[in-house]
Amino acid sequence: QVDVAAMVRLFGYVDVTDTGFIVAVLSIAFNPLFWNVVARWEHKTRALSQVFGSPHAACYCLGAVILVLNCVRSHCFTEAMKSQPKLEGWDYHWTYYSGLAISAVGTLFVISSFLALGFTGTFLGDYFGILMEEKVTSFPFSVLDNPMYWGSTAIYLGWSLMHASPAGLLLTAVVAISYTIAVLYEG
Repeated sequence: QVDVAAMVRLFGYVDVTDTGFIVAVLSIAFNPLFWNVVARWEHKTRALSQVFGSPHAACYCLGAVILVLNCVRSHCFTEAMKSQPKLEGWDYHWTYYSGLAISAVGTLFVISSFLALGFTGTFLGDYFGILMEEKVTSFPFSVLDNPMYWGSTAIYLGWSLMHASPAGLLLTAVVAISYTIAVLYEG
């Protein structure tokens, strides 16, 4: 059973009407929506492949746009955390180092996913007709499904703990929800 009073107290620290917080929520929700819509559009029309002259060039360009959008999302996330109060009871070394460890595990999942899939495998190459020879089942895919999504979520969770930020925890929940919806859409 969840202690609702503790959650209410925790999120009493978060001003969800703050412009920076709203921008962070929108950027978090926008990213997977954008790449899924563009990838499906490309799959149906091959328009990007035609514009860029090849599916590989189009996929690399989309990948570059996704990376820029992810940097914007991370910046918005960080700025939203900085503009909101810290949870003083969490502003200790053990919380910081726990967050650092969680972020490290998340980074391991993200980097190992990228290395296992390569650039085009990571950035929706299958929608461009760039298929891998076989399904990747090695680490981290042998440990969990969608390790890049959950690794990214872990990075945000760790970052939130490192900053003792209730706003960051709430934004991390938005990241997890956005990725859960993306997985349902992609599946």
